[in-house]
Amino acid sequence: MRGVARLEGLLGTWHTLETASRDVQELLELATDASEEDQTALAADIERELSDLEAQYQALEIALTLGGPYDSRNAVLSIHAGAGGTEAQDWAEMLLRMYLRWAESHGFSSEILSLSSGEEAGVKSVEVQLSGENAYGLLRSERGVHRLVRISPFDSSHSRHTSFALVEVLPEAEEGDISIEIKPDDLRIDTYHASGHGGQNVQKNDTAVRLTHIPTGIVVTCQNERSQNQNREKAMQVLESRLLQLEIERREAERAKIKGDHVEAGWGNQIRSYVLQPYKMVKDLRTNAETSDPDSVLDGGIDEFITAYLRSQVGTEVEAAG
Repeated sequence: MRGVARLEGLLGTWHTLETASRDVQELLELATDASEEDQTALAADIERELSDLEAQYQALEIALTLGGPYDSRNAVLSIHAGAGGTEAQDWAEMLLRMYLRWAESHGFSSEILSLSSGEEAGVKSVEVQLSGENAYGLLRSERGVHRLVRISPFDSSHSRHTSFALVEVLPEAEEGDISIEIKPDDLRIDTYHASGHGGQNVQKNDTAVRLTHIPTGIVVTCQNERSQNQNREKAMQVLESRLLQLEIERREAERAKIKGDHVEAGWGNQIRSYVLQPYKMVKDLRTNAETSDPDSVLDGGIDEFITAYLRSQVGTEVEAAG
């Protein structure tokens, strides 16, 4: 029913575009036979109508790329600081802020499920649930290694540093779409004190939960909720999402093996560079999309990069499925 509703919405948008296009065509015909003064007035109307049409078409173009089986789902986003200590941990926290601001601008809700703070600043790792229509479909473009080049605020010699962080994006699992059964005997459940930056919100009881899925070695933690049962439930949801992602990757690897494609594993190569010094630039290395305004990007303005990636993928999923 969700799929039918989505298709009905797309169909309605196409009908609206068709009607609007005819209206613009009629304005153009009127302008052809109008006086010079009326042509000037009509030209402004036509320009405005065409601008609106273009914006609607671009939005629909992106919507049409989000037809994957999991694209409409919520997303679980994880950020892991790379090697480099405080520098990398601060970079991971900057990325966390970027994605939270992006989610806020799109009306998505966000919930931090687990967070491991750095010793001096930043975060070692963080896991966030982002809820909203097409959250996973949009954010799957962010998977990979993100690289930052800047003058270090933690270095008294003010030298230039390069930091790395890994971003993972999982679709939220739903009942019935995981082929791997989670057996009670396959789980090790540990409880511990929730950690944080200190203050009244730090839990004094063993409310945080760590789940270890023994067959795969996957470890999931959740410490955001105030009760152990709530944290366990959230951790189970994330574990299911990680097992679903494993199944997706397994199928992709099998398909790539048949086609003869190379499948990148592990951290792999970086997908995007953020340069703050000696010049300012953010460049996506997969699509070559770039901007000279990194401040806007780090404030959540990543739609340009998401759009470029989704456009670059048009046709590839269809080809792969065939």
